[in-house]
Amino acid sequence: MKTYLGLDGFRFGWVAAWIDECGQHGFDYSPGLTRLLAMPHARAMIDMPIGLKTEGYRTCDLRAREMVGPAVFLGARRDLWRFPDMAAANRHYWEHEGKGRGVSAQLWNIRDKIREVDEIMTPVRQATIGEAHPELILWNLVRGVRLAKKTSAEGRELRIALLAQRGFTKLSKWLMQRHGTGIDRDDLIDACACAVAARDSKQRVGGDEIDPRGLRMEINY
Repeated sequence: MKTYLGLDGFRFGWVAAWIDECGQHGFDYSPGLTRLLAMPHARAMIDMPIGLKTEGYRTCDLRAREMVGPAVFLGARRDLWRFPDMAAANRHYWEHEGKGRGVSAQLWNIRDKIREVDEIMTPVRQATIGEAHPELILWNLVRGVRLAKKTSAEGRELRIALLAQRGFTKLSKWLMQRHGTGIDRDDLIDACACAVAARDSKQRVGGDEIDPRGLRMEINY
């Protein structure tokens, strides 16, 4: 029986949501990716950049940002973790690429998770483990309409309802069970969205750029 896996990072590690062909579903979490990716799966989607440029912005990020707005972070580069702080990184990027071509605080704060994904990915693994973006997935489910912000009650409830329609009927219950784990509400919602993409997605942005390690830069939705 095929199982589909969605993963998202959170403060203390990674959260994974899974759903199988019969509609059974669950979630798990771990400090690292290895155990979660060892769970049997036909396809997995992760909300983290796969395929990194040495300079500049990835085309897939620019295109996705046009579709869903600033929820898509720009500036994921393979050398991001060599800088001692965000200010040093931005001084370097502004000097070498132009003012405003730096990184946001949001992207800087997930640099270690970007590195963790980069260290385990290979072109062979990319055949079954892909990059996805929850806001792009949800945008596709509502046929290109931008949702209310996920930080709003309206936006949160709509996301939960959309995912329940796609099989994650236990999500509301899980959101009450996550307390004490460190998993943010949005992290669990996003992991479920990625699992839906792992099962259903047939579209992507990007895919034409290949990084120096042979990884395609693309976002599935």
